[in-house]
Amino acid sequence: MSTNYRNTKPMEKDLQSPDPEIIVGLDIGTTKIACFVGQRTAHGKIEILGYGKSDSVGVSRGVVSNIERTVQSIKLAVQAAEEDSGVEIKVVNVGIAGQHIKSLQHRGMITRENLDDEIRQEDINALVEDMRRLVMPPGAQILHVLPQEFTVDSEPGIKDPVGMAGIRLEANFHIITGDIAAARNIYKCITKAGLEIDQLVLEPLASSSSVLTEEEKEAGIALVDIGGGTTDIAIFQDGIIRHTAVIPFGGKVISSDISQGCNIMSKQAEKLKCKFGSALAQEMKDNELVCIPGLQGRKPKEISLKNLASIIEARMVEIIEHVHYEIKASGLGDQLIGGIVVTGGGSQLRHITQLFQYHTGLDCRVGYPNEHLHEPPRDTNIPSFSTGVGLVIRGYEESESAAAIKTNIKPDVKRRQGFMEDFVKNIKDWFEKEEEQ
Repeated sequence: MSTNYRNTKPMEKDLQSPDPEIIVGLDIGTTKIACFVGQRTAHGKIEILGYGKSDSVGVSRGVVSNIERTVQSIKLAVQAAEEDSGVEIKVVNVGIAGQHIKSLQHRGMITRENLDDEIRQEDINALVEDMRRLVMPPGAQILHVLPQEFTVDSEPGIKDPVGMAGIRLEANFHIITGDIAAARNIYKCITKAGLEIDQLVLEPLASSSSVLTEEEKEAGIALVDIGGGTTDIAIFQDGIIRHTAVIPFGGKVISSDISQGCNIMSKQAEKLKCKFGSALAQEMKDNELVCIPGLQGRKPKEISLKNLASIIEARMVEIIEHVHYEIKASGLGDQLIGGIVVTGGGSQLRHITQLFQYHTGLDCRVGYPNEHLHEPPRDTNIPSFSTGVGLVIRGYEESESAAAIKTNIKPDVKRRQGFMEDFVKNIKDWFEKEEEQ
């Protein structure tokens, strides 16, 4: 068994805070790997102490495709975060994404033995644990069990039944599953990088923690996180997550379209998209041109910005149509008062909100990871860092007690005996057995 670690910080740099423990979020994305170090302040906000990032060269569409390259990228990002924050990083909260992520709705019920005793948190935990015993298809594993409304003795629509009297306790659940092999590969990379996994979190849930307000979740909102390899969707209504989905298109496919459409190299296409890209061709003028250096001995190439925007718009419309389909499939298309919040690197395209509004008919804004931060550093307050910052915030949200956070104990020791800890531990046990063979 490995030694137990915690994230440590030099005493001379400690902040005056009632919660001195440090949480680290590690976003393993398709285009970048970002590591964020955060600490909760006396006012309950999260302060980002430092961050680091590196190019992701071993991940494809949110899934690890090359272990060694991913490990090297993780080490570079973590090292940069350690230097920026002064924190020695040992334990991380890691995001998981990819087309293998699925979701389903299920209903559970338990019958309590004593009518005189009020409903306790232990009863809800028992109902949740029962959902985690559902039989999944081969190769799939439950990642999150998210309770929605409860029903107590045929009285529906109850958000929190703790303290009520009743015998029959029912609930609707949103269950998120993922490929066990994808999770094992993530664990391999983290372990080989000399780190420990504390929690494995679905990336759109992490992003929602950093860019959405509680008021928006209550009103009804669709979060659309456009990453490099995938576009993740999370829909909230009445403060409860109602629907999740993953679309296998992201920023990299847009860059690929530009590369092919303009007959230029991939690196040039990415720079062109980031610097001059627009999601609306009609907003660009016909006479606007940009000059791209040619290969050795060849003339530079002139590219029309209107043509560039036309290529981007065509692919973005396809992504938006998939998003709109998922919104309608959730059955909440006419109940999203908050409309759409678009975040991730793809949201930084000019005129992206106008294109979403035109094709969906819903209000749209760009989400920045500053909703729950204490004076976020200017260079981290960009949409592409929403998941990384959200993983830090989620690290505090998922902990049931302050004592669990302050010791930063890993899954195989004294932390809450929830399923996610068991899930990570099962992957760890599998990995250690494989190493022994």
